[in-house]
Amino acid sequence: MLPSLLGLTKDHLATHLAEHQQPSFRCDQILDWLWKKRPASIEEMSNLPKQLRDHLSQNFSLYPLTSARELGSLDQTRKMLFRLHDGRYIESVLIPANPALYGSKSDRLTLCVSSQVGCAYGCKFCASGLAGFTRNLTAAEIAAQVLQTEILAKERIDNLVFMGMGEPLANLENLLTAIELLTSDWGLNLGARHLTLSTSGLVPQIRQLAHHPRQIRLAISLHGATDEVRNQIMPVNKKYPVDTLFDALHEWNDNKKQHLTLEYILIQGVNDALDQARILAKHARSLKAKVNLIPYNTVEGLEWKRPAISHCHAFRKILSDAGVTATLRLEKGHDIDAACGQLRLHQETQEGLIVTAESKATKIS
Repeated sequence: MLPSLLGLTKDHLATHLAEHQQPSFRCDQILDWLWKKRPASIEEMSNLPKQLRDHLSQNFSLYPLTSARELGSLDQTRKMLFRLHDGRYIESVLIPANPALYGSKSDRLTLCVSSQVGCAYGCKFCASGLAGFTRNLTAAEIAAQVLQTEILAKERIDNLVFMGMGEPLANLENLLTAIELLTSDWGLNLGARHLTLSTSGLVPQIRQLAHHPRQIRLAISLHGATDEVRNQIMPVNKKYPVDTLFDALHEWNDNKKQHLTLEYILIQGVNDALDQARILAKHARSLKAKVNLIPYNTVEGLEWKRPAISHCHAFRKILSDAGVTATLRLEKGHDIDAACGQLRLHQETQEGLIVTAESKATKIS
């Protein structure tokens, strides 16, 4: 498979063109086509000479993934299934904010982006790692999810959250290149402050990012306020326990202006005891972090359940009474298995695409 043009930064593209005796202005023309005009093929780049178009076609592909299926939820969430060049699949989720009625446009769109095919970290609430880890996505494959979704949706995406399939910080080099493609004025031109990276708690990468110049937001997939509880849910905690993780988060706070977010999925009888709320409040106050509480979303193959909504509110009240900004997130896309923790691997056989769970979704395409 040829490398995708979408994976080239401006510097890399300019270097390639210079090596092939092309004038420097061709770089801006090509980037304008890729990120603004969005052609269906390299041949459509009509202001490039045919010799250059032929050269690009012989050495590069255009898009590194194609749309395989799109499912629509009653709450207007849309799940995109993309096929990669090697026949593997990833999912992205387009989430509207404050939609009025089904079929109307939202005032803000957030895309949940995948960074790996599968996941090696085995968080116990999450479907993405049930079939294991296959490979990292390239920078082009990460960025193309955003571009292709805008093309499919015919709308501008306002925010990105790297909370899809995979552990983003385990693919940090490709992720940072993708962020350059997505945030540069010659690329998609999305403000870095509109990007949030979620991690299960990879301490060395958190420390590295703390000193990175881009002002990216960070969310921690915490789900347990003590080692005893977190060990049941997050295998990564055995390598980077709570105290080690929070030392790295304090280093982040010392170097970044963006406030941290602590993500906490509430699982009945596992991590929803109110004493966990009190310890969580102390952690959040020490970091001046906000907390997102997420009632557990059902995953086929896992037996856990969500607590009663009244208990979720009681958990949140302890945080709020302690002075912590805490939200109880309403699920979106649950009817199409697109809610937090529900994205999972698909595979293709001679009989067709294997869908891993039955869906009540509306098929859009």
